[in-house]
Amino acid sequence: MPPSLPARVVLGCGNFGGIGSAPEFFGRGESPEEAFAIMDAAWEAGITWFDTADAYGGGRSETAIGEWIRARRPDGLRITTKTFNPMGTGEDHGLAPARVRRQLDSSLRRLGVERVDLYLAHEWDPDVPVAEVAGVLEELRAAGKIGAYGLSNVDGPQLREALAAGSFAAVQNSYSLLDREAEREVLPLCAEHGLWFQAFSPLAGGWLTGKYRRDVHPQEGSRMAMRPEPYAHYCNEHVFDALEELERRGEPATLAIAWLLADPNVSVVVGPRRPEHLKPALDALAAPLSAEDRDALAALF
Repeated sequence: MPPSLPARVVLGCGNFGGIGSAPEFFGRGESPEEAFAIMDAAWEAGITWFDTADAYGGGRSETAIGEWIRARRPDGLRITTKTFNPMGTGEDHGLAPARVRRQLDSSLRRLGVERVDLYLAHEWDPDVPVAEVAGVLEELRAAGKIGAYGLSNVDGPQLREALAAGSFAAVQNSYSLLDREAEREVLPLCAEHGLWFQAFSPLAGGWLTGKYRRDVHPQEGSRMAMRPEPYAHYCNEHVFDALEELERRGEPATLAIAWLLADPNVSVVVGPRRPEHLKPALDALAAPLSAEDRDALAALF
């Protein structure tokens, strides 16, 4: 992994001005004032790497970060942004080289910076050979617009294909106690090739916080109330049994993040909706799990 990249906890800014890249939720995420409060709290806590994407909130996330940068003038801030998804209903998407160049330039304008530290292909594009994607990303790195580049939401065969085509430095995939798919191929490949692995959705859409309970209707405004489809398969007795045992062992969100951080090859992207939601990640950093405790938690799920 390049020495300029590692950070154990990254601030995920996907809810600034929307709920991720979903056009139907643009404008319904954190307001600029709420986003400022979260960024202030993260910075004061020592979190200096922020993660966003061009399509988060239809550009609102990058705009909020850019306004915060202009207001706060943070020294040492590192930024990841990404591209693939459309910026609005009916707009184009993908990793065609011309689009990647255009989208990065628009991201840099919204962020108010000349360069981002890490640029990720937000999805795998079956319509564009990965060698072409690597080629345009190498071009952008040579131009000084990005420091390094990587992939998000990829499986093992895709990652192997990409590694044969270019100098990809990082992978950002979903990974948590409830979502272990990365352990099959992606994590071993990252370890073998020295890629920085970042776990997004470390709390499995809120499931590992203890907010969802057996036979209790999800709270209004929660992910299970707004977009339950990605998490519906967790609604089973085995998962509820494991969650209840996790809660008996300690604060669930802190343990879930500590479980991830106990692997030295894994960093965590946390997406707090309020400043106080940073506490589990900070507590997890302060109280590392032993290898034995990590294995015991893994066995629960």
